[in-house]
Amino acid sequence: MSETLFKEVRYTLGGLVNGISLGQIGLPDIQRPFVWSNAKVRDLFDSMYRGYPVGFFLFWETGADGVETKVIGDTNKQKTPSLLIVDGQQRLTSLYAVIRREAVLRENFEREHIRIAFRPQNGTFAVPDATTERDPEYILDVSQVFRTDTFEFVSEYLERLRSHREVSKDEERLIAKAIGRLAKLTDYPFIALELSQQCTEEQVADVFVRINSEGKKLNQSDFILTLMSVFWDEGRTELETFCRAARQPGPAGQASPFNAIFQPDPDHLLRVDVGVAFRRARLEHVYSLLRGKDLSTGESSPEKRANQFGKLRDAQSRVLNLTYWADFLNVVRAAGYRSAKHISSVNALVFAYQLYLLGRTEYGVEGFKLKNAIARWLFMSLLTGRFTSSPESRMEQDLAELRDMSSAEQFLARLAMVESATLTDDYWTKTLPLDLASSAGRSPALFGFYAAQTLLDARALFSSMKVVDLLDPPAQGQKKSLERHHLFPRQYLKGKGVESVRDINQIANYALVEWDDNIAISDAPPSQYWPKYAERFDPETLAAMMGWHALPQDWWTLSYEDFLVARRPLIADVIRQGYAKLSGGA
Repeated sequence: MSETLFKEVRYTLGGLVNGISLGQIGLPDIQRPFVWSNAKVRDLFDSMYRGYPVGFFLFWETGADGVETKVIGDTNKQKTPSLLIVDGQQRLTSLYAVIRREAVLRENFEREHIRIAFRPQNGTFAVPDATTERDPEYILDVSQVFRTDTFEFVSEYLERLRSHREVSKDEERLIAKAIGRLAKLTDYPFIALELSQQCTEEQVADVFVRINSEGKKLNQSDFILTLMSVFWDEGRTELETFCRAARQPGPAGQASPFNAIFQPDPDHLLRVDVGVAFRRARLEHVYSLLRGKDLSTGESSPEKRANQFGKLRDAQSRVLNLTYWADFLNVVRAAGYRSAKHISSVNALVFAYQLYLLGRTEYGVEGFKLKNAIARWLFMSLLTGRFTSSPESRMEQDLAELRDMSSAEQFLARLAMVESATLTDDYWTKTLPLDLASSAGRSPALFGFYAAQTLLDARALFSSMKVVDLLDPPAQGQKKSLERHHLFPRQYLKGKGVESVRDINQIANYALVEWDDNIAISDAPPSQYWPKYAERFDPETLAAMMGWHALPQDWWTLSYEDFLVARRPLIADVIRQGYAKLSGGA
């Protein structure tokens, strides 16, 4: 039997917390940086309170020499960490944060304190809400129990409870016992497996991946972020910082990735990184490359790993370039998409940004041609759901086609070929109308219709204002500037015997109108409200409006089913006109 690379060590929770507080136990940040939800932390405390096992920890005994680490919490530590948390970060960070009342990082990249409530009368834990806030029987933050003398805390709790109701001696003893049991959770036993300091950083990363792949805790992007944290920690930090800034407005007058269209997660930009660096989309291949593995021979070496990380660094410098980022977002707007709400596939944005960067920085495509080509590609890929099903396989195939290309002309020709092979006459006249026979609220076809109306400079129905201005208003009140209006109102249809939500909420029954018109029309039948609103416009303007909104001739006189059948091909044609506008058509 070969010699093991770990040993078993027993700890108490209090010992672990003190070790973190003193800095003896540190965090190399080789996992996802976000802690659990409050509900999951509540369940963890509940399990421990009941005496249930809650898992083990995996540490790395480094000897504290030459390893850059991060430590949990905001306070200054007294020692250089000699143990680094490899597995169990979420549990241990959550426990430490509650017991020492340290702020933690949330998925929105903001810091907050975890609050867990406890009811001594029946030993239940809860996430504080309006009910627990009003209930004097709840301790609203168990952190207080661990930060105060137990006898003193019990006395204060009983005094507060007596101010609301009578408390019997038996209940006093029960409460004191429950709070005492909670306070003694610092004696809860844990087992840690400590990896030897002889383990290399690569071995530590390998152990982490092997452990977590068994439990399906991480996906391939997490594995690569793991490697980045071990071998290029500042690169992962850059990704996370960029994503945080994309969600929050920056200081006035300063360049920032903040926007309302694409607010990526680190793994989204990681995919852009590896697509630009390696022309790869299958992250399992990229993980092997970054480990220094030759995909043809299967051999690994530190030199290859350093070379591959060099490529990743170069790619990421372009991915996070604010000039390129802002230019790409303008391309998305130019494709007719003005809001993240109307992006049906983030993967389509990820791949379009890859193509934009490759075209600009690898193939030398002239800016005007590149932006026009990427806008058309994005419109096509969002409309058809190109990256909705098996996105990795599709991206890998598309990237593979670019590996042997060397010129701007070849690059542009490849994109145009895919578009023409996808958006055939049969697609416009048969496939797309069938896609529109749906009530899906986030249909790519519906959002393509909105994008086309934006591109065609269409006005909202019954309005003098343009769809684009109402979709992207300067301010948003309690009502949306633009609302989806049922051309055949819901209650009117129910009166005609159409009861199914799917039938009522058909895409072809919707039109974009201003909110006050939507309210005014209410449940009136189209034969009643259409003549009234048509009087607002001259015949030429009204005809243009009917065209923008794909309304059949004399549509208000049709039966509901005949109306839907007649309108779907007209919507498809409006979408086709929008794409033609992108392609240089009238």
